[in-house]
Amino acid sequence: MTNDLVVKALKNAYYSQNPDKNKHIIFHTDLGSQYTSNDLKELCKEFNIIQSFSKKGCLYDNACIESFHSSIKKEEIYRNTYCTFEEANIAIFKYIEGWYNRKRIHSSINYMTPEQCELLARSAS
Repeated sequence: MTNDLVVKALKNAYYSQNPDKNKHIIFHTDLGSQYTSNDLKELCKEFNIIQSFSKKGCLYDNACIESFHSSIKKEEIYRNTYCTFEEANIAIFKYIEGWYNRKRIHSSINYMTPEQCELLARSAS
């Protein structure tokens, strides 16, 4: 994964959510060079985003993403064969945006979907 890809992804996420600039956002990653780059540090500063990093070699610091990777592999990737990169890209996008974030319940957020949890949080603020 490149630094440019991470910067672009963070910009896309930020602009699509249009967060309140007075509230802090926490961006938790591992210590990969693409996440510790000066470009990303500057972007986080510009967007008022707090960077949070896993400790080196500590799986438990990043338990949420480890759980996500396990789910996407079991529920999508290992169940299908993709003929092209584009086909895999589309299928994974549909899994994340159409299923995982919108319809799949998550025990970590009181058995709601992420979409329901986000709507609830937005209505409470």
